Amino acid sequence: MGIVTITDEFTSPISAPRMFKAFILDGDNLLPKIAPQVFKNIETIQGDGGPGTIKQMNFAEGSAIKFVKHRVDAIDKEKMTYAYTLIEGDTLMDKIDSISYEINFESMPDGGCKGKNTSKYNTKPGVEIKEEEIKAGKEMAAGIVKAVEAYLLANPNEYV
Repeated sequence: MGIVTITDEFTSPISAPRMFKAFILDGDNLLPKIAPQVFKNIETIQGDGGPGTIKQMNFAEGSAIKFVKHRVDAIDKEKMTYAYTLIEGDTLMDKIDSISYEINFESMPDGGCKGKNTSKYNTKPGVEIKEEEIKAGKEMAAGIVKAVEAYLLANPNEYV
C-alpha cells in the first residue's frame, strides 16, 4: 500500500470562525442547501458528530458518484481543525483503500482566513495513482469552498 499526499491551500475574505462554523460544523445542512446540484443530502449513520461518527453524503441525481461514507477522526473547534477519512463509496474506485483528510482554518490579519486541506490517498497494493486522477475531486472541493464563501458573503448575519 502506498500513500499519495496532496496539500491544497486557499484564502478567503470570510473569517476563519465563520468559515469553520458554516463549512464544518453545519456543513451537513448547508452544503445540500447551497449546492443541490452536487449534494442530495448528508446524513449521520452513527454517532453524535464527534470522533467515530459515520456520515454518508448522497450525491444529486445524475451524478457519476452516488454516495460516499466518511468517519470523523478528530474535530477541534478552538483550533478550527477537522480530520476525517473517506471509508466507502464510488470515489475509491478499485485503486484506493481510503482517503484521509485534515482541514484547518487560520485567521488572517485582514479579517479573512487561510485554509489548508491535506489529503492522503492510501492506495491498494501495487497501485500507483497520479495527481491527474485526483484532479476532479480537487476541483469539486474548491468549487464547494467557493460556494460556501459566496453564501456567507451574501448572508453576512449567518454563522457569526
